Amino acid sequence: MNAHTDGIAATRTAQATWRDYYELGKPRIVMLIVFTAMVGMFLAVPGMVPLRQFIFATIGIGLAASCASAINHLLDRRADAAMFRTRHRPLPLGHVTERQVIVYALILCLLSMSILLVFVNWLTAALTFASLIGYAVIYTGFLKRASPQNIVIGGVAGAAPPVLGWAAVTDHVAPGALLLCLIIFVWTPPHFWALAIHRREDYAKANIPMLPVTHGVPYTVMHIILYTILLVVVSVLPYLIGMSGLLYLAGALVFGGAFLVYAFALRFSSDPSLPMRTFRYSIVYLTALFILLLLDHYVPLIVHAVSA
Repeated sequence: MNAHTDGIAATRTAQATWRDYYELGKPRIVMLIVFTAMVGMFLAVPGMVPLRQFIFATIGIGLAASCASAINHLLDRRADAAMFRTRHRPLPLGHVTERQVIVYALILCLLSMSILLVFVNWLTAALTFASLIGYAVIYTGFLKRASPQNIVIGGVAGAAPPVLGWAAVTDHVAPGALLLCLIIFVWTPPHFWALAIHRREDYAKANIPMLPVTHGVPYTVMHIILYTILLVVVSVLPYLIGMSGLLYLAGALVFGGAFLVYAFALRFSSDPSLPMRTFRYSIVYLTALFILLLLDHYVPLIVHAVSA
């Protein structure tokens, strides 16, 4: 065994801490998932979301997302150990065992489904479970290593949170919820491919066929540009169908224009830091877009209430 392997073996007996379990849940990713689900809840109703549904749906969806993340850690443990970006995760370091991760994921799943079934509704529970399986098992276990279009095919599961939030407060899925899902679905490839360009050597080492590994950076950049253009078009649809107003439209065009600048810069710049900056901006973009949807939804209500 080499020194790195010896180090992992030496930590196998280390007792897991709360930080290890916290990391298994990928909290930063889960926060974005929960946020988009919450926006789906607020946009589903003309006024305020019922507090009971809001609290329990948020907890249930968050626990399910953490469960999916833990399963992702388990299935990707060998690839994580090979990649620089992920080699310090709890499983590669030996801070937790595979059995501990399985038990932890099962507990999160049971809690999530129990909360959603008892305190929310069966539709939200079913859709949440389907998205959990879609991301944690179908995408991570199969699609991720099956095709360079993995992130596109598996993007539906990651785009589901607004639909889950919408269903939680209305007990049905409306076209508006599907449009929010579509926005995240189209956003996912340029978001993730920017990171994949930055970490292409890692993915090659782990034998994961991400687009920059299989088809090269220029080909990937072209796809980022095309998907970003499509994203800007799709982001205008909430205004076109009357779901949002001019406040949202103006913000969506400004933030979308900035995303396009990043996408085209990847084509013409050789700055090695640009892919990672594009990846980070994509998170800012999606967050801003959903905040704009919220503001556009509630500012007229507040103005009307004040004027009345």
